[in-house]
Amino acid sequence: QVQVVESGGGLAQAGGSLRLSCAVSGGTPTTYAMGWFRQAPGKEREFVAGITWTGGSTDYGAAVKGRFSISRANAKNTVNLQMNSLKPEDTAVYYCNADSVVPITESSLGDYWGQGTQVTVSS
Repeated sequence: QVQVVESGGGLAQAGGSLRLSCAVSGGTPTTYAMGWFRQAPGKEREFVAGITWTGGSTDYGAAVKGRFSISRANAKNTVNLQMNSLKPEDTAVYYCNADSVVPITESSLGDYWGQGTQVTVSS
């Protein structure tokens, strides 16, 4: 059974930084495309960032481009999301998404989801 576990959420001040991590385990031995979505109260789910199986290509939502960076960690099927220049509007629950077949993009969601981690940015 595939498990997706996020870590690293918390509270930051506007202009500050936070780093989220996500690890996929279980299931058949394979490499997962991974990414992040977020959802703020009363708002629709929003694509944040995605990275391909090899890490050779990344994609970002318009709201975070230039401020957030997604990368694959040394551990297999682990990614980091570095969030810089945080704004109060970045406050949301951030969900890690993964799939072994389809890429994670604004229009392509994977099968596997984490439980979410709260990010709160104060002004």
